Amino acid sequence: MTSKEVSILFLVFLIMKFTIKIYLDLRNKEYINKHSKEVPNTFRDKVELADHQKAALYSSSKINFGLVSGVIGTLVLLGWTLGGGLNYIDEYAKGFNQGNIATGLICFGLFAIVSMLISLPESLYSTFVLEEKFGFNKTTPKTFIVDMIKGTALGILIGGPILTGILWIMEKLGTFWWVYAWAFLCIIQVLMLWLYPTLIAPIFNKFTEMEEGEVKEKVLKLLEKTGFTSKGLFVMDASIRSSHGNAYFTGFGQNKRIVFFDTLIKTLTPGEVEAVLAHELGHFKMKHVLKNIAKSFIFSLIGFAILGQLIQSQSFFNGHGVQNVSIYMGLLLFSMVSDVYTFLITPINSLSSRKHEFEADAFAAKYSNASELISALVKLYKDNASTLTPDPLYSKFYHSHPPALIRVEHLDELKDHAL
Repeated sequence: MTSKEVSILFLVFLIMKFTIKIYLDLRNKEYINKHSKEVPNTFRDKVELADHQKAALYSSSKINFGLVSGVIGTLVLLGWTLGGGLNYIDEYAKGFNQGNIATGLICFGLFAIVSMLISLPESLYSTFVLEEKFGFNKTTPKTFIVDMIKGTALGILIGGPILTGILWIMEKLGTFWWVYAWAFLCIIQVLMLWLYPTLIAPIFNKFTEMEEGEVKEKVLKLLEKTGFTSKGLFVMDASIRSSHGNAYFTGFGQNKRIVFFDTLIKTLTPGEVEAVLAHELGHFKMKHVLKNIAKSFIFSLIGFAILGQLIQSQSFFNGHGVQNVSIYMGLLLFSMVSDVYTFLITPINSLSSRKHEFEADAFAAKYSNASELISALVKLYKDNASTLTPDPLYSKFYHSHPPALIRVEHLDELKDHAL
């Protein structure tokens, strides 16, 4: 393909992605508002109309914010590529007269700084205006700034050496560098999964051992019943940033931890906590975590293989607005534009994720109480102001979890079957 044809293809895919996103967002907003006047029958005895309408308003506000963010993001991408932004930082980095690896690190650093500054107003608005308006934000300006400093420091201390390793492989290991780069990144990802619970997560949050009591007793009995072992049960101080509740597994192999948000512990009954944990255990026992890791390895291998073919293509660089061919600019450019070309596989990934959620719910219904999980989900929908009525097409395209109505009906069927 010629450079002009690549530019046209890029614009076609970018416009298609932008159009589909805007269409689905507007469709979702209209559907939510249309169904905000009354609570769906399934939830009529569980959710107050005021809570249902708050969720609709919150969802609409997030959609409006997302529409603006989408426009800005598209313009920024065009600015970096066809607008010459990457060329500018490339020329600036070359002015230091360093080798390919050092120049690449400077380029990535400049890109990260500019991107952070561009996205800062969006982060501030989301945290201190949107989330604050609906009573979810607990983040103070001090916490926000400290988090940003910590995140930047980690990016330098961890991201810098990883990027250096990849650029070194790209420059030194010949035609099949992409195989070695992929293997290197896979090893790093597994290592980070291992180290995250004990070294990285505590930098941002405080983790304390779960207190003795009914909740811990139920959790320990569930772990024994399902044959799950972990390095401990921890409660995370999520309430310092948000009132949203959650629970998750972290770590890998023998370094697994079970983490509950303190907001979740305060909201749910012991039986409901047990049911939520049973769902999360379902993901582990059904090997969803391993499947997702394997899938990410496969996609990254495909990505590196494609980049291995494009890295010497003048048309690839010129067609996306970059004048000079280099290993570091090829890596940066590819990481920026690949999402434009792979956008249409989003609903496939969403479908796979929703299938996993149904399987985890079935596991939870088998090893805990399905009614307790339904009750917990309703509380979480309410407390997180999650809409009960998303547009079906939007949900199929984007949502990693089944819509509330479908999920609860599925759990009701499992409950009735158990009886």
